[in-house]
Amino acid sequence: MDLGKVDREFLDAHVLDHLGAPREDVALGPAHGVDFGVVDVDGTALVAATDPVSILPALGWERAAEFALGVVLADVAVSGIPPSHLAVSFSLPPEMTDEAFAAVWETIDAECRDLGVSVLTGHTARYSGCSFPWVGAATALAVGDHADVVRPDGARPGDRIVVTNGPAAEAAGLLTTLYPAGFDLDPDTLAAAQSRLEDASCVREALRVAAAADVHAMHDATEGGLAGALNEVAAGAGVRIDVDGERVPYMDGVRAACRALDVDPWACTSSGTLVVAVPPEAVDDALDALHAEGATVAEVGCVSEGAGVYLDGERLEHPDVDPSWAAYERLATEHGDD
Repeated sequence: MDLGKVDREFLDAHVLDHLGAPREDVALGPAHGVDFGVVDVDGTALVAATDPVSILPALGWERAAEFALGVVLADVAVSGIPPSHLAVSFSLPPEMTDEAFAAVWETIDAECRDLGVSVLTGHTARYSGCSFPWVGAATALAVGDHADVVRPDGARPGDRIVVTNGPAAEAAGLLTTLYPAGFDLDPDTLAAAQSRLEDASCVREALRVAAAADVHAMHDATEGGLAGALNEVAAGAGVRIDVDGERVPYMDGVRAACRALDVDPWACTSSGTLVVAVPPEAVDDALDALHAEGATVAEVGCVSEGAGVYLDGERLEHPDVDPSWAAYERLATEHGDD
């Protein structure tokens, strides 16, 4: 079976028709390409998102913790409502020492304090059979006004598409950092690709642009990459998106890393890459806000009536699978002991 997130057919067949009791307070429930859910609590929006906690020891405990937390909080941040609470469960491998866990947890604590996030509840244990990197799961929460929630299905004809970072930044950064021996790249290019791991969180960028501009839709390009994210935005809103490939940013080292792996960068996971739909009059506000956070960003396309995503006039399909997973498995097998 393919690794990574299950596909649309699996969700339709096994998940989306089996969601427990229907409740009127669910304002936004599970759907394809939707990062978060929303519950109405006496007129207030409670935004929630759940993700696995992935700790990669090869990154160093502190860096691994920052990466893991950024992935968890991003799915709430793209709602435009600042994350406020975190529930986290750890199922730790027996070999993880107290000192290693302390380094992870203290890093999470510091980052949560900086973002104004309080840990609400959790569970921490060691169990046989558990192994890195998948050591638990976490749910992030945010509380705000319904009117301020940026829905993932909100893109409208006439909107412009703004993209940060571009394709495959996370995949390039992560894989070159974990398995540098697997890449036949010159030292400068390898270092540039490895530095892309610093771009793998979009929490601050998402909150900044939502506060500064009239954002109609926002999505984090995780598994399935930029191609998947654009298709999910288009399908959710029932619109067509046209993208000018020449305007899409590419971070340094990404193309070379993807060529070395023989993978399509558009299909590779790119946590930290934001897809933002804004009306034409809000483009400058969005670009200014994202630049202020230090993001590499460009206006890359437009929204119109219709369906699907088109890159330079050619249909860009949603990837059936994310090639990052197969590349990860191959590199781990060939270079795991390097």
